Amino acid sequence: MKKKRSSIGQWLVPAVVVIAAVAVGVFLWRKATQGGAEQAPTAMQAPASTAPAHAATTIQHPIAQAAPAPASTAPLPALDASDADTADALLALAGGHALDGLLYREQVIRRIVATVDALPRQSVGTNILPVKTPKGAFAVEQADGGITLSPRNAGRYAPYMRVLEGVDPKALVAWYVHHYPLFQQAYRDLGYPKGYFNDRLVAAVDDMLAAPVPDAPVKLVQPKVFYRYADADLEARSAGQKMLMRLGADDEARVKARLREIRALLTGATLPAAASTR
Repeated sequence: MKKKRSSIGQWLVPAVVVIAAVAVGVFLWRKATQGGAEQAPTAMQAPASTAPAHAATTIQHPIAQAAPAPASTAPLPALDASDADTADALLALAGGHALDGLLYREQVIRRIVATVDALPRQSVGTNILPVKTPKGAFAVEQADGGITLSPRNAGRYAPYMRVLEGVDPKALVAWYVHHYPLFQQAYRDLGYPKGYFNDRLVAAVDDMLAAPVPDAPVKLVQPKVFYRYADADLEARSAGQKMLMRLGADDEARVKARLREIRALLTGATLPAAASTR
C-alpha cells in the first residue's frame, strides 16, 4: 500500500464552503498534469481560454430573484477593505471553529470568485483557493497489479464536510445576496466587465450536479509521477466534477443535496431530482 501524489487530485478540497460559502463547494484539489504542473491563472487573472471580456452577456439568474434576504441597512465595505468583514461572516455562518484554520483571510471574495469561475474548467490553481488544502498524503490501494482510490482519503475531507453541513443555506444565501455587489465587482475585475457572477455561480453548481458517481473501487493509473483516472471519461471531467467524484458515493450525494438546496434559493427554481450515472 503506497501513498503518492495524484493528478486527479493533488489539487484538493476547497470549493464546498465556497459553494456553500457562497454557493459553490468547499473542496478542490490542485491539478497537476502528466510530466509537470500546469501553469495556473493567478488569483486575479482570468484564464486565457475564457470568452472575450467585452462579450455582452444576457443575465439568466438575476440576484433579485433569490430568496428574500432579511432587510439590512449596514453599508458594504469597499471590496479591497472587505477581508475582515467577509472572513468574520463566513466563520460565523460555518459555526466559528469549524472553518477557522482552513480559511485564507486575504482577498477572500476575490479568491471565491476566481475559484467559482474555474470550477467548470479542467484545472484550478492552488493560488486562488479561499481555503487550505487537506492535510495528509493521498492514499491508494494496490492489489492484483492494479491501483484504486483508497476510501481512507475520506478522513482528510471530514473537516470540510463538517463545514458544509454546519452552514445554514438560507443564512448563507442571505449574506451572499446582501454582499452581491462586492462579488460582482470582483468578477468584473477578473476580466469580465460585462459578465454576471451569479450566472457563473449557477453554471458551476449545475456542472458539479452533473458529476457521475464512479463505480467503486475507482481505478487509477500512474503513467509518470501523478495518478490519473484509468477511465478516460472521468479523467476528462471538469475540476468541480473531479472534486465530487473524489469524495466517494455517500459524500458526493450529501454535497449534491446541499448544492440543490442552495441553487433553489439562488434562482427561485428547484431542479427535479435526478440520479447521477456513468
